[in-house]
Amino acid sequence: MQTPMPLADTTALPTVLAQIQTEAQGLFGQGRVASYIPALAEVPPRQFGMAVALVNGQTFQVGDAHTPFSLQSITKLFTFVLALKTVGNELWKRVGREPSGAAFNSMVQLETEKGIPRNPFINAGALVITDILTTRYAHLDYALLGALRRLTDDPDLSWNARIAKSERDTAHRNMAMAYFMKSYGNFVNEPELVLDNYCRQCATEMSCAQLAQATMFLANGGRDLGRDGRPDEQFLSADDARRVNALMLTCGAYDAAGDFAYRIGLPVKTGVGGGIVAIAPGMGTIAVWAPELDAKGNSVLGAFALERLVQHTGWQA
Repeated sequence: MQTPMPLADTTALPTVLAQIQTEAQGLFGQGRVASYIPALAEVPPRQFGMAVALVNGQTFQVGDAHTPFSLQSITKLFTFVLALKTVGNELWKRVGREPSGAAFNSMVQLETEKGIPRNPFINAGALVITDILTTRYAHLDYALLGALRRLTDDPDLSWNARIAKSERDTAHRNMAMAYFMKSYGNFVNEPELVLDNYCRQCATEMSCAQLAQATMFLANGGRDLGRDGRPDEQFLSADDARRVNALMLTCGAYDAAGDFAYRIGLPVKTGVGGGIVAIAPGMGTIAVWAPELDAKGNSVLGAFALERLVQHTGWQA
């Protein structure tokens, strides 16, 4: 078994990241950008960025690591954490924590399981989470942005109104899911309002460097690193951080979660904008972005890059 790269000796990381970038770019053309959201279909495909942030404060970037991209389903991670902080274990009365084994936008299991989604990371589960938060916050989009701006130290972080509208205009299946769950009593607010919040949420934009920073608390026992003289913040309890990581490992990559666990072995959350964030507990976070997707909606180059990184570093969950 490979000995994990220690925090005290990360001098090889820049070379490793540069090598991974070169190898990954050889895969351009093997996937396609998301097309079911018209605005995402316009994203130039041949882009690749990767950022690593360590719990000791070191950061490393390569390629298009500072180019903002649409987080899409990666925002489900942040809304789930916000709901966990807000209502605690009460949320498990309305959503499960098991892998679905089905596509992220599938409705098949909702009928047999009486309107209770399998987990918070598929669309149906994320809609329930957004419904919970819509009840709690009068302006959910700004509550979420406030948390993300704090985690990234970027007061200008925002969502892309054009992408949000494009997503909302084509959200027919998500609307159907919302009404279906409402028929089972698992939806409190009007589906139209929740869908508005959900589409703005998914249209949030970050760069790889920002995403790696924003998820640092999950690698650091729930503690966000202080910067510019600001002390560390216990953003989430250590127990809840461990539980979130466990759910990411089993459910974070749609119906490819098992394949990601086998190939990469780290908790991940993917999005159809081409981003993937991975957590190496006790070590740091990795964010990668390349908009070409495989058939299951995950970044082709991103998955390859993460697999190569853990092979080089030996990092594991």
